[in-house]
Amino acid sequence: MNGRTIRLFHVSDVHFGREDRAAIAWFERLVHAERPDAVIMTGDLTMRARHREFAAGLAWLQGLGVPTTVEVGNHDLPYFNPIARFFRPYHRYEAVERMIEQPLDLPGIMIVPMVTTARFQWRLNWSKGLVSRRSLQQALALAESAPVGTLVFVACHHPLIEPRTSATSATRGGAAAFSALARAGVAAVLTGHVHDPFDIAHEVEGRRVRMIGAGTLSERLRDTPPSFNEIRVEGGRFDVKLRTLSSEPDAVLPKEKAEPV
Repeated sequence: MNGRTIRLFHVSDVHFGREDRAAIAWFERLVHAERPDAVIMTGDLTMRARHREFAAGLAWLQGLGVPTTVEVGNHDLPYFNPIARFFRPYHRYEAVERMIEQPLDLPGIMIVPMVTTARFQWRLNWSKGLVSRRSLQQALALAESAPVGTLVFVACHHPLIEPRTSATSATRGGAAAFSALARAGVAAVLTGHVHDPFDIAHEVEGRRVRMIGAGTLSERLRDTPPSFNEIRVEGGRFDVKLRTLSSEPDAVLPKEKAEPV
């Protein structure tokens, strides 16, 4: 494990089209001033997957100037065009294809992407999460390829296990995927979707694995002001600081303890 401190900015649910302009400018200023080692964006870059929303969001991401990986959220699938949703659901991301679902390999750390969106589900609410066998197997293969001693973080849009937040993810296959990732040595799963931050430690077969959620930089607030998470990794350990656009000081997210999975 590398001896220096690695800093990751974990941001989610910016929702260009309903973005909070002050919040996205604040985040951009902090990235330029503090130069984190990477930015992890866990989905919902746009509100309705319109071309102009992607253009604004992608220009913002490109302007950050640090290594960035981006997950696809349910709002990033075409909303008004069912043909595009089924046959070319991600084509509007092509301008920054190199950022999309790309693993990040930092000193002593691996960021593994995992898709939890679906172009179709056998239920009415398609905004909820779904872990397919294929996406799980791809994530497991990457996680298991990490050198011994590497901290592995999985980045996806939907929480795999329901957090204690006002919004829900109802991710099908989520708990089983979380257990499989834990057995593969994953240290934490980074998510978004619910617009409120959390840091919950789950036990899986005696192994402690954290599920960490970022808030939102959009106008679609729930219980928390516009925010993102700063993850600091040093000496094989990590903590998560909640950074909010408010008068309140930044604080380490409390690690909740959950029942064994």
